[in-house]
Amino acid sequence: MTRTRPARLRPGARVAVVAPAGPVPAEALDNGVTVLRDWGLEVTVGKHVLDRHPDLPHLAGRDADRAADLQHAWCDPAVDAVICARGGYGSMRMVDLLDWPAMATAGPKVFTGSSDITALHAAIGDQLDVVTLFAPIIAGASFDASAQQYLHATLFEPETVRSLTGPTVATMNHGTATGVVVGGNLSLLSSTVGAAPAPPDGAIVLLEDVNEEPYQVDRMVTQLLRAGWFTGVAGIALGSWTGCGEPSQVYDVLMDLLGGLGIPMVWELGFGHVPAQLTVPLGAEATLDADAGTLTFTEPALR
Repeated sequence: MTRTRPARLRPGARVAVVAPAGPVPAEALDNGVTVLRDWGLEVTVGKHVLDRHPDLPHLAGRDADRAADLQHAWCDPAVDAVICARGGYGSMRMVDLLDWPAMATAGPKVFTGSSDITALHAAIGDQLDVVTLFAPIIAGASFDASAQQYLHATLFEPETVRSLTGPTVATMNHGTATGVVVGGNLSLLSSTVGAAPAPPDGAIVLLEDVNEEPYQVDRMVTQLLRAGWFTGVAGIALGSWTGCGEPSQVYDVLMDLLGGLGIPMVWELGFGHVPAQLTVPLGAEATLDADAGTLTFTEPALR
């Protein structure tokens, strides 16, 4: 069953930028915020977005402060969307600090981010039953002109980007499958085994990663397989594997482990840590056509 779709954005909408994970470079943040303002959005930046954890330099401030920024943004009735500034690592550390009942009472909001933000996509889907957007982080290198175009279209005119494909997409297993799209970053998904639900029956799973060697990709996918995580999955869309070694080796690992599932599967759909990064709705229903190399959503991601 698909989740609640938040309302699309319009010029003048207010968006809040938060940093749930790694530290945010100030210049990159300014560039990303400028893009959002050029789109006609009113942008507020969370109080702790530029913080640094006093002891752990890989975190954008203390867990409680990062959680407070996110919760405040979600619960503010004037905020229409919550935009993550960057990934890195840290989202899992503050998931359990959020007041989920209060956020549920506040109602659905647009939520965007990728990479480490996968942990929050999973939690928001599970706790709030809201469609979210696996989208470029605005203070990251992948927020290029094409990625901006895809995100802008999804936010403002989602009916124009219902069918997604990538320039190097390839069929791995033939066939078509229709189901709710879930998933995201492989390392985060494997790290949440036992702490987050497995995909629902009939789901279309997204998988991508960055800077993980082929043997590490092997280990993480094997962990998911041994945990029964792929049981009932109807299709798999693989994204980018930037910095993961020779692409052919990653392909061989994934084909060896997942090809035997006998479900439709595509290689390099165009999402993840890659230039011209697609924005992909999570929690919405879509059809994966592995022969055509497309993921087509039944209805626009936002209402």
